[in-house]
Amino acid sequence: MNYQETLDWMFVQLPMYQRKGGAAYKKDLSNTLLFSKALGAPEKNFKSIHVAGTNGKGSTSHMLASVLQEAGYKVGLYTSPHLVDFRERIKINGKEISKAAVMAFVAAQKTFLESQQLSFFELTVGMAFDHFSREKVDFAVVEVGLGGRLDSTNILLPEVSVITNIGLDHTQFLGTTLEKIAFEKGGIIKEGVPVVIGEYQPETFPVFERLSKERNAPLSLSSTLVEQTPTSDLKGSYQSHNLKTVVQTVVVLNALGHVVADEALQTGLQSVVSNTGLLGRWQLLNAAPRTICDTAHNNEGLSYTMAQLRETNYENLHLVLGMVSDKDLESILPLFPTNATYYFCKPSLERGLDSKLLQEKALAYGLEGTRFDSVSQAYKRAQEAATKNDCIYIGGSTFVVAEVLQ
Repeated sequence: MNYQETLDWMFVQLPMYQRKGGAAYKKDLSNTLLFSKALGAPEKNFKSIHVAGTNGKGSTSHMLASVLQEAGYKVGLYTSPHLVDFRERIKINGKEISKAAVMAFVAAQKTFLESQQLSFFELTVGMAFDHFSREKVDFAVVEVGLGGRLDSTNILLPEVSVITNIGLDHTQFLGTTLEKIAFEKGGIIKEGVPVVIGEYQPETFPVFERLSKERNAPLSLSSTLVEQTPTSDLKGSYQSHNLKTVVQTVVVLNALGHVVADEALQTGLQSVVSNTGLLGRWQLLNAAPRTICDTAHNNEGLSYTMAQLRETNYENLHLVLGMVSDKDLESILPLFPTNATYYFCKPSLERGLDSKLLQEKALAYGLEGTRFDSVSQAYKRAQEAATKNDCIYIGGSTFVVAEVLQ
């Protein structure tokens, strides 16, 4: 199989949560542990930082990878989902895994993958850990896919665990209260391994305190320990929380003997995009009309982006909006401004929410606009309608942003 045929096989033959939803969600680590054993336990051959959370874990992971890279380490970075190319998920010092490596890994493991019925995510975790081991990285920054306790990445024994924040997302899998979700995310807290909590939340912090005490894991809270927040090339105002989390994680790493100088911290935070290739976080696509895309897709994330959007100067606002079908629209739609023109669309995946249904639901909250059969049609119409002093915001779903970037 060539590269495209390999991707087609992966996307079609293996259940993928991002496309199929709950049908692809695995509720234990048995497959991952079997795969790790078959691969020779590659996750034991490098140091790691494990990052969980409802919002901010992707940005935090990219910031940490950039900082460690500036400190002179060879750094693997595993994140999900990808926006343009599958290989975005697996990088070393900002360089994506090669097409040849992807093809070779799938070809070598195809029989095992089929016989054990591994999910798409279980495959990608095994591929990432195998790649980092073969390339002898010093550190791997690994973002949790969903939850924490039962996530495939949770076979790691990291140097430090990081939990950015907790919100009501993926409640069908993780629980319907912040406390229950915190317990699932807190599953990445390991015996004796320091844990950094990004934000204090009265409902969740006691859960983390209890888990860290049970597991003798030193706990620190970045929002209270970090007094001065440095700046970053990531421009979303919501990054202030993530910056504090990164700074506190670096403090912990230094205390463990992993040298990360202040200069590396500052330079790394100012070079996140160039060092790691991060996409879709308050990303400016065009200056006139000002065109912004952002992958925020739940209540907490959208609260920040909509607040920042309100502070943006423009004459008229155009929103290209699409979502997936398992989102709680009643908690999300009220966050969007009514003084805007909407271009409702459906991302092209099985989980995509029908644009007609989205339009109908949005109208109940005073959000008026036109529905389109595709993201590209909606975006094109917004571009045609907007003047140079207007603003176009693209979001509601990671997959809407991905289609525009493609």
